[in-house]
Amino acid sequence: MSDRVEQLLRSALVPVEPPEALSDRLERHLSDLTDVAVAELADWDAAAMRDPRNWGRPVAAIVVGGVAAGGLVLVRARQQQKKREASGLKALEKSIRGVADDIEKRLRG
Repeated sequence: MSDRVEQLLRSALVPVEPPEALSDRLERHLSDLTDVAVAELADWDAAAMRDPRNWGRPVAAIVVGGVAAGGLVLVRARQQQKKREASGLKALEKSIRGVADDIEKRLRG
């Protein structure tokens, strides 16, 4: 009886890989959010920051950009891990470096 229940649970809890198109779409949307946040911060006027009422947009851009960049790091690390280019912390390190380079290029451009 318990073997049967264990077998049913194993078959029910098998990990399911999302479709490749979903992963690509998620990466594109996270990249777009990061672009918008970088653009918002690039247009930021430091002199206007004396008034706390002007802090909303830059703070929102930092939060949204940070979360999007973090999500982008995880998506890319997962893609590298699936391709077996790197595993675990190596994949995470490569994707962090890649996202940081992308953000740096966008800030300069």
